[in-house]
Amino acid sequence: MEDLFRSYWWLIFPLSWFVYGGFQSWLSYRANRDTLELLKSYAASGREPPPELVARLNKRWNYDLDDDRYDGPRRHRRERGWYHVVLFGVLCLGFTYAATSDLYEAGPAFLIVAFVMGALSLASLVSVLTGRGPKV
Repeated sequence: MEDLFRSYWWLIFPLSWFVYGGFQSWLSYRANRDTLELLKSYAASGREPPPELVARLNKRWNYDLDDDRYDGPRRHRRERGWYHVVLFGVLCLGFTYAATSDLYEAGPAFLIVAFVMGALSLASLVSVLTGRGPKV
């Protein structure tokens, strides 16, 4: 068992990201479910729900538009795009270095990953420059 952990210790990170993503989805589901229940109560009483309540269902993450974390979709999309350009560019440089120095005697594998990271960085750059970033 100890040898298994030494060989696959790195699996802790993707598994923890998977658990965190599931937890975030569950929290979002509960918030949307509670919002729908509130909308049902408005409909049952014959009253018109506030537009903020209806708009809350259309957002990916449930926080208010007045919240400090929300600075508008265009600005957030552009900043997120530049983040991806820099992230994938730096990863490309790191894997290129690992390929040229034949780190762990796995140069060809690192070269493939470097090409993929470079392609992702270029795709992110084109996306930011054309203004067609990911929808947030």
